[in-house]
Amino acid sequence: MSGNKDNRLLHTPEGVRDIYGDEMLKKLSLERKLKDVISSYGYRDIQTPSFEFFDIFSREIGTTPSREIYKFFDNENNTLSLRPDFTPGVARAAVKYFMEEKLPIRLCYLGNTFSNRSDFQGKLKEITELGAEYMGDPSVDADAEMIELSVKLLKTAGLTDFQICIGTAEYFMGLCDAAGLDEETKASLSDHIRNKNYFGTLDILNDIDISPKIRDTLSSFSDFFGNAEILDEALVRVKDIPRSRDAIQRLKDLYERLQIYGVDSFVTFDLGMLSRHHYYTGILFRAYTFGTGEPIIRGGRYDNLLGQFGKPGAAIGFTVVIEELLNILRHQRIEIPFTVRKKLVFYDSDSFKEAVGLGESIRKEGYQVELLRITPDCSEEQMRLHGKSVHAEKILVLQNGKETELELD
Repeated sequence: MSGNKDNRLLHTPEGVRDIYGDEMLKKLSLERKLKDVISSYGYRDIQTPSFEFFDIFSREIGTTPSREIYKFFDNENNTLSLRPDFTPGVARAAVKYFMEEKLPIRLCYLGNTFSNRSDFQGKLKEITELGAEYMGDPSVDADAEMIELSVKLLKTAGLTDFQICIGTAEYFMGLCDAAGLDEETKASLSDHIRNKNYFGTLDILNDIDISPKIRDTLSSFSDFFGNAEILDEALVRVKDIPRSRDAIQRLKDLYERLQIYGVDSFVTFDLGMLSRHHYYTGILFRAYTFGTGEPIIRGGRYDNLLGQFGKPGAAIGFTVVIEELLNILRHQRIEIPFTVRKKLVFYDSDSFKEAVGLGESIRKEGYQVELLRITPDCSEEQMRLHGKSVHAEKILVLQNGKETELELD
């Protein structure tokens, strides 16, 4: 019985895992490289709590469904939540600390999110996300910056074959408004369109009284996927629906700016791409590459979210799922370079003082130093094996009053 208990203590719960060794070095290296790119665009770091009041992620705010959130209580019986999503917390903090700011605010973050979804079998429930939020600028120029920055991040990671797929929530919402659909019908229709369920979409549309033209357009979202030419056809279908028409025109304006940035070759459009997060109000975008059906970047515009916290304002953001990106790089056999500047100092019982002094002098040169006491069973082969495992540049041995260097094979 004791053995089973000890074995259980060594394991992690389903959906979480340990990261160590070279995998951890690669993860940290990738995070630093991507973070440097985001910072180069003027985004300032922010760190929000891993858990917040449950209301931050409530249905009214339009974020994650309650059943998918890890919830618990504090000593004062407040309901708290592990964050399933960074954006609401960053929006809350931005309103709290930048209420008087007149110019746009650029913030970025790196940390873990937690999802309690039952359909995540085989997937991680704790993931690392790197993201950027651009608040206070409603223009299409801001949209273009976020898309271009996403492209640069993926290229920096080493990817060359990927696509940024762009849609807009406004096209769908304009059609729903023109059809006079209630909120429940909108939500059901959005779910079916998002999941590419053509027959489910038809079932809903056939049960409601709307114009044949709008019914045909709502049932043909899958037709509007591809290059920028599909925007012209979509525009013709909604020329009499201002909200949807303006949404398509904004995508066309966005495409012109992406051409100026020189990233238009990485872009496709999908008007059937809708989000399960209801706070999105404008463009949506996701980055895909071969080897996975999951997006490695996802983002969009959320112009109503800041108002939920007391300061109405436009905003757009995205997040990079680090684990997904690492898996893709491994699948595509793209190496993640990392640098370790480390030396080992092995010393015998009579050389402790000398070892401490040597270690300090080497650290001043910018190296990591491990001091390792030589035990009776510590052979030169074990020293070499350890040196290789930690990527040491050099092994120094202090023994019998002498300093020697042990050659690494």
